[in-house]
Amino acid sequence: MNNNQATINRMTEMRLHGMAQAFRTLQETGKNMDLTIDETITYLIDAEWDEKHNRRLARLTRAARFRYQAALEDIDYTLDRNLDKNQILRLADCSWISRGQDLLITGPTGCGKSFLGSAFGHQACQHGYTVAYVPASRLFHEIEEAKADGTYLKHLTRIMKNALLLIDDFGLEPLNHISRMAFLEILEDRHRRKSTIVISQHPVENWHGIIGDPTIADAIMDRLAFHSHRIEITGDTVRRKLYAVD
Repeated sequence: MNNNQATINRMTEMRLHGMAQAFRTLQETGKNMDLTIDETITYLIDAEWDEKHNRRLARLTRAARFRYQAALEDIDYTLDRNLDKNQILRLADCSWISRGQDLLITGPTGCGKSFLGSAFGHQACQHGYTVAYVPASRLFHEIEEAKADGTYLKHLTRIMKNALLLIDDFGLEPLNHISRMAFLEILEDRHRRKSTIVISQHPVENWHGIIGDPTIADAIMDRLAFHSHRIEITGDTVRRKLYAVD
């Protein structure tokens, strides 16, 4: 075994897979002859960093269980939807997540709310944050099941671990007592520590009625609405424009 292969084997044993592949490529292409020692070290370290970053990103994305494969770069600002590109770009750095702030996205059916929310979720994964995507109906159904089988606190702990919780289709049906109390507890636990995206076809001012109990609704909205970023999408359905037939 030559020295180069021994070096590659040691890199692999140390789980430096990106570096091992980069070193192998340098030997096969002869590019190493054109690089200084400093450039070679930089090349190998960059390759290892990229490989680890991509593996972590893939792991975070799988765990999030997004509804859409979406990216902020794919947003179409030519459609008349009241999207502020400057606002989107400011939020793209995900510093609002590090500050434990929330994001509320509202708009009519088919306007691209879920895509936009998923795009922010993917962006959070790019920045190394753990994300959980869940439709509101499934979230509250799982909470009721957890209440029934005694795993409620464990379930809430699992939700709390995520830096970003993305709740889609909020308000398709009114909340019952168990759901609204659980929603309050989730938001109380996450308030100013972890971030939440809530997506709804109902304007924020109508959420009191969806939540139901006025006192609990006040408590929920106090934690959710007053210090959050808001994106209010308007206009016709994007689906109709995308699939229109001449």
